[in-house]
Parts: sequence; structure tokens; C-alpha cells
Amino acid sequence: MNDIAELKNFVVAHTRSQGLPPAHYDPLLSRIEDDENGTPGSWVHEWSAEGARLEAEGKPLDASVHYNMARFPFVDGSARQEALERCTASFDTWRSDFPAVERLDIDLAGGRIRCWTAGLDASDPKPLLVMTGGIVSVKEQWAPVLLQLGALGFAGVVTEMPGVGENSLLYGADSWQMFPAVLDAVGDRADTSRTYALALSFSGHLALRAALYDSRISGVVGAGAPLRDFFTDTAWQRKVPRITTDTLAHLTRSKPDEVYGLIGEWALSPEELAALRIPVAHVTSLRDEIIPPGDARLLRERVRGVRLLAHDDVHGSPLHFAQTRLWTLLSVLRMRGGFGDQRVALTREFARLRYGGGNRA
Repeated sequence: MNDIAELKNFVVAHTRSQGLPPAHYDPLLSRIEDDENGTPGSWVHEWSAEGARLEAEGKPLDASVHYNMARFPFVDGSARQEALERCTASFDTWRSDFPAVERLDIDLAGGRIRCWTAGLDASDPKPLLVMTGGIVSVKEQWAPVLLQLGALGFAGVVTEMPGVGENSLLYGADSWQMFPAVLDAVGDRADTSRTYALALSFSGHLALRAALYDSRISGVVGAGAPLRDFFTDTAWQRKVPRITTDTLAHLTRSKPDEVYGLIGEWALSPEELAALRIPVAHVTSLRDEIIPPGDARLLRERVRGVRLLAHDDVHGSPLHFAQTRLWTLLSVLRMRGGFGDQRVALTREFARLRYGGGNRA
């Protein structure tokens, strides 16, 4: 059972990333009293009830957002499992009006990777953007961005980390191999020799390691990625929020008191980071309570030409989501090249939000 105060605290970054204003989610959070398995007043019940209301009103994408919050941070029982299923089903209902968004299943020896895709075309293969979230975010949270990629000259794949959502792979030391597996699966319908990864939080660690081995990855844009200290600093690990430790234990099929011993060898070394020969851009939260500051410092010191954006915020920078969204997209376009008009427009809007006193949320 999760700590309700932690759930309410850490869900904010995800509600903001999906466009839910505080005026909407604050009253909902105030009705939540516990984390029982779907009983009235529980986390899953209150988020799911709002999802069901929106579903009945013919708003499947909004419903999917709320079911996603109901299964947050991971499936730990029948109520959250049902919430996840309703999340994906509602999203599937929404995307039925957008035929460009298609499902892709990739079956591997260790399990199945499920994805949403757009723009895959054997007769006109485009550069590929692969987008992944972290250890607590499902692919439906990010998949609506697929509708925007065609105008920017990309084909797109949105998927999840191992163990998250519908990805049935085990999260382990070799999980970076999911990136080459995705590229192999779409290689006949996208120009995977020009692949860019927009890999947020823990998936950024996987994408950077994959880039060391797979030359098809031409650039990595991340935010709040663990690199070395998160995996090795035992003093820091003792301060990591319980929700993060419990989620890592769930994904690795270990116990909370064992998980940091298990993942200790996953760290990227300074030498490995220095060996990267691709453009890297990264967003750092200066008050991050999950990722230690030494990891961002390591990026700055060891990755040549890295672009960094820092926010005075906590993990995920929920108060700066609009800035992060613009900057990460702009970073991908810089790596890709071309689309000068769009890059100028994004740069101006980012500058307005960053320096012009615009709304940061």
C-alpha cells in the first residue's frame, strides 16, 4: 500500500504534463483518504470514478488520463489492473478517430513491448523519433504527441520501459536492448539510421547506454535521468522517496531492501559517457529529490557538446512543464536539422516563457 501523501505529491508532475489544472485535480485529491484496493475514498476509486464520468460524456482521451492516474504508480492489485486496462481501452477509443495512430506489438524472448506509432511508411521512410517515459508513466501519457510529428518530418514510436504499463519485459541490466529491438521492428518503414530518442527520466539512462552500442541512434534528449550516482551512492539511496524505491523493486521483481544492491552495477561510467559521439540534450531539476546532482554534473563534465537546461524545481519540474516541452522538442529539431521556421517559432515561445514572465506551467 502506497503512502497517500507521497502519491499526492508525486502525481502533480504527471497531471500537469497531461494538461490537468490544479482547479480540477485539487478537489479530486482532497477526496482521497487511503490507498485501499478500489474502495470509495481510495486513490484508485476516486480517479477511476472521474474517468468513468468523462468516458460517459464521450471524452475518451480525458478518461484515459484519469484512469492512468488511477493505476499510478504501478499495478499492485486488481483495482489498479482494471484502471490500466480502462486507460488503454479509452485511449484506443480516442485514437480510432485518428487512423494515423496505430498499435505495434513487438514480441521478444523475454516478453512483449507494446507501442503506439505514426508515420511508418515503407514507400516513404522518415527519420524516427522514439519517445519513452520513466518508471511510473505509461505510453498513453505521451502518445498524443504522435499527431504532431508528421508536420516535423518524423515517423514516431511511443512506448514504455520494461515492466511499465503493457511492457511485460523485466527491468534489468540489459533493458537498453529494447531500443534496438524497436528499431529492428520498424526498420522497413522508417529511416532508422536517423533515430532520435526523447527518453525521459529513467528511460534516458537506457537510451544513452543503447547509443553506445547502436549507431542508428543519432541523438538523445532526456530529463531527470539517473546516470551513475543514483545507482552507486548508498547515502543518497537512503533518502530516495519510498514511491521510487517501491516502484523500482516492482519493476525488477525484487524487494525494496534489495533493489539498490541489484541495480548498483547499472551505472554509466565517466568513460562510457565520454565515448558518446552523438548530440545529447538534458533537462535538470536543481531540487530533484530522486536524481542526485552529481549525475547532471557528470553529463556536463564528460559528454562533449551537451546542451543542458536547468529548472529550480523538483523531479520532473512540474512548474516548468511548458518550458521543458518546448525545449525538448526544439532540441530534437536541432539534432535533426532543417525546419528553420518551426525552430525559430519554438525558440521565441521558449524565450517568452523562460524570460518574458509568461505562465510557466
